Amino acid sequence: HHSKFKMNLAILQPVFIPDLHDLAVMMAVETVVLQDSEQWSRKGRTHRAQIRTPEGAQYLNIPVRTDDRKKAICEVRIDHSENWIEPMLRSLKFNYSNSVYYDFYEPEIRADLESGSGFEFLLPFNLYIRERIFRYMEIELKATYLYSSEMETYYSDPDQLARQLKAETYYQEHDARHYQRQGKTKSELPFEHPQYRQHFDGFEPYCCLLDLLFQYGPESFRIIDRVLGRVGN
Repeated sequence: HHSKFKMNLAILQPVFIPDLHDLAVMMAVETVVLQDSEQWSRKGRTHRAQIRTPEGAQYLNIPVRTDDRKKAICEVRIDHSENWIEPMLRSLKFNYSNSVYYDFYEPEIRADLESGSGFEFLLPFNLYIRERIFRYMEIELKATYLYSSEMETYYSDPDQLARQLKAETYYQEHDARHYQRQGKTKSELPFEHPQYRQHFDGFEPYCCLLDLLFQYGPESFRIIDRVLGRVGN
């Protein structure tokens, strides 16, 4: 890049299904580093995504192999010894069948999740699901994606990594201090979670993008635009 260009960076984990805060960060930067070479953590969201329930919210979980729990995210395998896809689909049906766009997207989402049985590793499945959901929501991300496992020079220290990539500003995954090494010079994205119509009483923020998709379908961009308007993009 020419030297006047100011690069904003996001240092994130490859979460299962992003939420609106994740999306806001990804849309506010030119470069995203996905830290797939860092150790997997059960506290992270690489294997789970939050959905709306009558009582509040709960996680959809992808089981990972016990012997892989100390490995890097990119080396973690899905535990197929139990059928995890059917319970996930049942959970979506139970909690979203009354949502406006559930019937419209259900066959696609079902097929996408059922394809999980053909994935040995967690990471490629996550990336596939993300790409599918972005397609349904017509989300176009212009950022360049780098995988830490493929970078010639990668630092676990976010400050060092940002310097290495000549980033002027960098953001990290939200609320991740228990499983993502925090940098001293990171910036916080000015993010205010938009409230939108959910099909149960009250509003639960930080549900994954499936929540918005089932509620708003092709109109999801209206909520996403509100996020971006506040971030000033």
